[in-house]
Amino acid sequence: MNCQNCHLDVGTKIWGNNYGAVYANYPKYRARSGKVEDIYKRINDCIERSLNGKALAIESKEMQAIKSYIEYIGKDVKKGSKPKGSGIFEVPFLDRASNPIKGKELYEVKCVTCHQLDGQGKMKDSSEEYLYPPLWGPNSYTIGAGLFRMSRFAGYIKYNMPLGASFNEPQLSNEEAWDIAAFVNSQPHPSKDISADWPKIEEKPIDHPFGPYADTFSEIQHKFGPFKPIDLAKKQQTKK
Repeated sequence: MNCQNCHLDVGTKIWGNNYGAVYANYPKYRARSGKVEDIYKRINDCIERSLNGKALAIESKEMQAIKSYIEYIGKDVKKGSKPKGSGIFEVPFLDRASNPIKGKELYEVKCVTCHQLDGQGKMKDSSEEYLYPPLWGPNSYTIGAGLFRMSRFAGYIKYNMPLGASFNEPQLSNEEAWDIAAFVNSQPHPSKDISADWPKIEEKPIDHPFGPYADTFSEIQHKFGPFKPIDLAKKQQTKK
């Protein structure tokens, strides 16, 4: 896979995981590592977690090219700001758990043309890179990727999938986005050592699919929902 498989329209599409706010917000503290990270660390996280690849040396021409492009995309964004439409949309939580069985039915109607029934995507004619990326299996994103969280995957596909969808012309309802996310993220994904992630357990996202947690909700509920009770409990705990 490559960057465009996740960052649509070369990182410029509204709610298409675009780069608009990236350069303006790094360095910054990231709860996943519990550290202040620079943009090079962020890029390598993407390569290692989402592309299941190997980290680039900071001085490499590839790393410097990626960093320069991200800087160019965000050159007019005020430091510390996040323009609307940058990154991934936050789909409202459902009143129920997301349903992988319903998601499978939806996937077979709305997703198989590009990503195939087996979820392995479609290669370009050159067979050197993907035209449509795999959504599970050995060549897909790892369990340490942001998209392995249900809210991130649902938010990503809400205004981008099926192909041709946009913020102005979505093709999925909120429920459909959550259910497809539940199906895709129930399939096998490459492993990743995440033992050092979220050192401050209270900062772990409520939809992180692996425990331990700072609350008493089950791992299954943290993965599939319903998320509203977890979110409410976390907000109440924060107020204390």
